[in-house]
Amino acid sequence: MKIFLQDKLVEKKDAVLSVFDHGLLYGDGVFEGIRAYNGRVFLLDEHIDRLFDSAQAIHLKPPMSKARLTKAVLDTCRANRVKDGYIRLILTRGIGSLGLNPYTCKKPCVIIIAASIQLYPQALYKSGMAIVTAGTVRNHAEAVNPRIKSLNYLNNVLAKIEAIHAGVMECILLNPQGFVAEASGDNIFIVKKNALWTPPTWCGALGGITRNTVLKLARDLGLEAGEGVLTRYDLYTADEVFLTGTAAEIIGVSKVDGRTIGKGPPGPVTRDLAARFTALARSTGTPIA
Repeated sequence: MKIFLQDKLVEKKDAVLSVFDHGLLYGDGVFEGIRAYNGRVFLLDEHIDRLFDSAQAIHLKPPMSKARLTKAVLDTCRANRVKDGYIRLILTRGIGSLGLNPYTCKKPCVIIIAASIQLYPQALYKSGMAIVTAGTVRNHAEAVNPRIKSLNYLNNVLAKIEAIHAGVMECILLNPQGFVAEASGDNIFIVKKNALWTPPTWCGALGGITRNTVLKLARDLGLEAGEGVLTRYDLYTADEVFLTGTAAEIIGVSKVDGRTIGKGPPGPVTRDLAARFTALARSTGTPIA
């Protein structure tokens, strides 16, 4: 297995970071999770754009242009013969001194891993998954803004711990005002009377690339689809609930806090959108070869 590190491909055993890298010391950096299907990288330009937006938000200048970073992603996929898989693109602040000052870091570090991933068991895509509300509150927008896909994922990790201890694989985070933000690693949607709603980013949701694709697919189907402020009541009384994410794709929710959603298994809108998303993802993208 080869890893892209700094400016070249190296063997996995040689892919090492300094203990003084601020990505390790302080979670100071940003990342993207990207998927490859059928020899193409899906929505690669959108992921590169979001990485640069996240970097801009934390005042971090990428050491490569978008075009060079795009080539590096494709080179890493080719080197690992990845045609269907998961790509983790990471940008750290780089090596610096002990202490929070980011300007002691002279050169950001680029890391690209191309491998495989299975976030949830396949059976859950048919039966739907149970989720709970976490007590951990989503970061305030003026703390670490959730729209920044940063390496500091402790807010999400703490919520995930709650989910696991509750015997489920995912949970919902509420924002400081008590509105639904997102899941620990995915965006959330509800279907109510053939209308599709997802929390707005100002409520603490990441501007998910899969989320945005699903909104477009729904509108193409003639469904009313958009952002809406949601409470747990809206989840409990929805006809359907589903999660979206690069790794998760689209997965239906059968229960929220013990309350059965609809008839339990994923409903017709969820199934239709999942099928259309799968068809789109497997037929479009930036060619790896």
